[in-house]
Amino acid sequence: ELINYIQEKHKVDGVMQTQIPALRFYTTTSLSEFTSVIYEPSLCIVLQGEKAVGFADEMFSYSETKYLLACTHIPANVKIQRASKEVPYVAVILKFSLEQIYEVLKELDNSGINEKKGIEKGLCFDDLDESLLEPLSRLIKLLDKSTNDIKFLSSLIMKEIIYTLLERNGDFLKQHVLEGTLTNQIVKAITEIKNNFSQTINMKDLARTVGISESSLYHNFKKITSMSPLQFQKKIR
Repeated sequence: ELINYIQEKHKVDGVMQTQIPALRFYTTTSLSEFTSVIYEPSLCIVLQGEKAVGFADEMFSYSETKYLLACTHIPANVKIQRASKEVPYVAVILKFSLEQIYEVLKELDNSGINEKKGIEKGLCFDDLDESLLEPLSRLIKLLDKSTNDIKFLSSLIMKEIIYTLLERNGDFLKQHVLEGTLTNQIVKAITEIKNNFSQTINMKDLARTVGISESSLYHNFKKITSMSPLQFQKKIR
């Protein structure tokens, strides 16, 4: 039902930006070769078809049974590996900010990190089920409503989706959002490079800005993004 709804709204291949700023659709009837992309903080759901994602030295594949969660700007190589005119590739991309996650966290009782202290990669894959599909379906169908309805109700449903993601991927999300965590400091460094990508990186200054040592910055930056700060800057450029 949701696939038909999106295809009715979006009859050509490519990305469609909807009236909800955070919500985009992507459809294609063609397979592709690997392409370099930078994931933004977002939830990516494949409703039909299959995509391969190359990150660091690993290859992941996800389709209708999984979703991808990115908590910062992450470079990857992606390839559409199941799509046809008869059964097009249909995906939904929902962008969010770390501030939005933090706002939901503040309303929950426990915002601590549950035991996991090690720094993680910036991409997370998990099983897709009705707990996410149901609010996502309501968000998408808001596109038939008035502008006022869209503006008011979309923010509430976004909050519900973020709450569901926190229930399922709490440790992963909290590490990126909470002040004082090493992951959060690296996220700040990633944001700093992205916002000033045309300027030469001074590692000492960047490390001082985010409050960690140069060696820790370099080592953990690579853990999250699979690249050194300089490689990441080149990719952004």
